[in-house]
Amino acid sequence: MIYLLIIVVFLALVALILYNSLIRKKNDVENAFASVDVMLKKRYDLIPALVDAVKGYMNYERDLLTEITELRAKAISDNLTSEERVKIGNKIRKDLSDILVAVENYPDLKASQNFLKLQGAINETEEQLAASRRAYNAAVTVFNNAVEVFPSNIMASMMKYGRRTLFDIPDSEKVKPEISPLTTKAEQ
Repeated sequence: MIYLLIIVVFLALVALILYNSLIRKKNDVENAFASVDVMLKKRYDLIPALVDAVKGYMNYERDLLTEITELRAKAISDNLTSEERVKIGNKIRKDLSDILVAVENYPDLKASQNFLKLQGAINETEEQLAASRRAYNAAVTVFNNAVEVFPSNIMASMMKYGRRTLFDIPDSEKVKPEISPLTTKAEQ
């Protein structure tokens, strides 16, 4: 009888430890996603300033500026799922990159101190956002491992916890850039 009581207490203790561990991991994922959300908000706050800064110079990129403004409006709405936020965030990242590439065609804009400060702020925000995504992916990996590994997977299924999605880079951005070899003056 005492052995049965010891086994029941042991199993209850294991269940409690697994439950608390899963809750902590879920909270870590939510906290990491909130950090990504904060950085996305910072990015979205910079977009109007960027559009205003380049609007006067970029007559041919009006469609791109309009699209990024519309995407920003969608991104800051409250009725988006985390998956939709990720998709819009990826599209905004691509559009921001396109704008910064297009700036190369506008020497006056490239020389503008306001634009240079804004470009620096955007680059810094993108770096912080990348760091936040890495932290999120790390938390999700730990959570996903706990959800899938025995015996915590039993407790996770009872709690209706499933795998979370990692932030990943779209295939279009994984293409290796072509870099032409450098030539020296002697080779020319």
